[in-house]
Amino acid sequence: MYNEEELIQQLKAPATREAAFRTLVLEFQEQLYWQIRRMVLTHEDTDDILQNVFIKVWQGIDQFRCDSKLSTWLYRIANNETINYLNKHRHRTISLSDGEEPDTDGVRIQLESDPYFDGDETEKQLQVAIQTLPPKQRQVFNMKYFQEMKYEDMSLILGTSIGALKASYHHAVQKITNFFEHLD
Repeated sequence: MYNEEELIQQLKAPATREAAFRTLVLEFQEQLYWQIRRMVLTHEDTDDILQNVFIKVWQGIDQFRCDSKLSTWLYRIANNETINYLNKHRHRTISLSDGEEPDTDGVRIQLESDPYFDGDETEKQLQVAIQTLPPKQRQVFNMKYFQEMKYEDMSLILGTSIGALKASYHHAVQKITNFFEHLD
């Protein structure tokens, strides 16, 4: 376990920056990987985004003002990088328009061919359902459902009010429920 204050001091000191950065990567890479992975479809894309996150952290550590927890800052960078990626690659995401059935075959094929995904059929269906959500709802759902994150922490990371986050989560759950109801 790391001490956040000491790690930040070491990250900001040129003599200890590299060792502290290795500690930071070891401490957070898995958590950040899964935050990103639940938003994008492939392991390779997730790795690319994660690498960009750590590059931004390395380049921006001197600008970190310590007005939030280090983990909150890292999640915010990961969130922004993921949204930037999704915006650049819109054709690889699925959106639900009113009354329109999503074309989910592409997601299923990618999940089935991904050697890093080993979920059973129900897990695959859940992942397909999650991919049908708009990016913001997908983020909120993933943070609340998989990471069991508190709305207060999500609010700091996403810069959104708690009420809006609760509404997004509620809408996401409704859409996922509807997805499963229409599987038959």
